[in-house]
Amino acid sequence: MSLYTPSSQSVREKAHEQADHLKDTRQSLNGQTDKDGPAGPVFAPILKQVASYWWVELLMGVFWIVIAVVVLKFNQASVTTVGILTGLMFLAFAAEEFVLAAVDRHTRWLWAIFGALLTASGIVALIHPTSTFGGLADILGFVFLLIGVMWMVQAFAERPINSLWWLTLISGIMMIVLAFWVSGQFFVVRAYTLLIFAGVWAMTTGIIDIIRAFQIRELGHTPKSTPPLKIVFWEAAF
Repeated sequence: MSLYTPSSQSVREKAHEQADHLKDTRQSLNGQTDKDGPAGPVFAPILKQVASYWWVELLMGVFWIVIAVVVLKFNQASVTTVGILTGLMFLAFAAEEFVLAAVDRHTRWLWAIFGALLTASGIVALIHPTSTFGGLADILGFVFLLIGVMWMVQAFAERPINSLWWLTLISGIMMIVLAFWVSGQFFVVRAYTLLIFAGVWAMTTGIIDIIRAFQIRELGHTPKSTPPLKIVFWEAAF
């Protein structure tokens, strides 16, 4: 005796229709319908708009390579360049703190204080870049330790979305080992280590920015029938 009645078959058909409709809706929202290709009708104009500014990323890459060449000369210009970069970094962090102060109303005063302190530090670093370099060299071991811990935390945070997260983790571990080694060295060794680190960091950032620039450029020329080019966002925590 069959257990399926006409009414039960009707319910099953409706359930299948609803499931198919829900699947089509999700694919349409994600821009993954077979008709429009992987980019989808929504994201294609955005990708083209982003791809039109690929030259900005290219200029940034060239800029960082020039900075790396100057730093790795190991002369007075290298020391001054590192001090100026430190001041600019402080000012960039200050801008982020002021943005947080504008967004977070409850602890606005706290972000504003940090922003003011970072702004003052950035201005002093730009006025006295040589002294800034000397101060960084004095506490280089502590700076490397903070960077290593930050890279390790970043690696585990990006693990679900970054298949190369373990490279960032290894970089963080190596940075912590380097921090303990640098702490036991004389000032001259710490100064040269700081120059080498800053130069390698700038060179790596420049190369990655140039590669990414051409990857972004390809987004505007990717046909709809093929998957869009995947941009490598990993920067080895640099």
